[in-house]
Amino acid sequence: MDKEFIEIRWHGRGGQGAITAAKIVASAAFASGYAGVVMAPTFGTERRGAPVMTSLKISKTKIYDLSPIETPDIVVVLDHLLLKETDVTHGLKKGGIIVLNTPVAFESYGFKDFKLAIADITAISVEAGLPHGMVNTGIIGSLEKGTSLLGIDILIKGIEEEFKTRNPQKNSLAARIAYERTRVGG
Repeated sequence: MDKEFIEIRWHGRGGQGAITAAKIVASAAFASGYAGVVMAPTFGTERRGAPVMTSLKISKTKIYDLSPIETPDIVVVLDHLLLKETDVTHGLKKGGIIVLNTPVAFESYGFKDFKLAIADITAISVEAGLPHGMVNTGIIGSLEKGTSLLGIDILIKGIEEEFKTRNPQKNSLAARIAYERTRVGG
């Protein structure tokens, strides 16, 4: 993506690491020269498994609007079952991108007017040696494959920095495998 202002809305569940994933992408964007980076998490009851949402705004210039995103360019969904619980496409701009962690076949999804990037991040993360359900670093690889947002190398560097004391190699491997296996279309 080569845009001046990018809005990414993340949907996940408590414990999956959606907020940490957004933080890693935010830090990488800032390191890449984006002067404006704002993250605004939104969640209700703080418990494992509860739906969480976070907004990430990235801009070439300073950002003054700290409100949650209403019309994202990109929606990242860390759990495909959330599609049955909430309208993750609400407000997504026509031609926007949905990045989805799912074991379901690409052809099963019929999102009109949107580009879709999918991979089975849950399985990929386990393959990389991470605990079942820890999908935040893998979804970053899928995000990059679907958007060409910042470059996989800068994101891997951000992942390894964030997880420097907690399995940096396994987390970066999850992102690399997801990047390679993400299917993009639409």
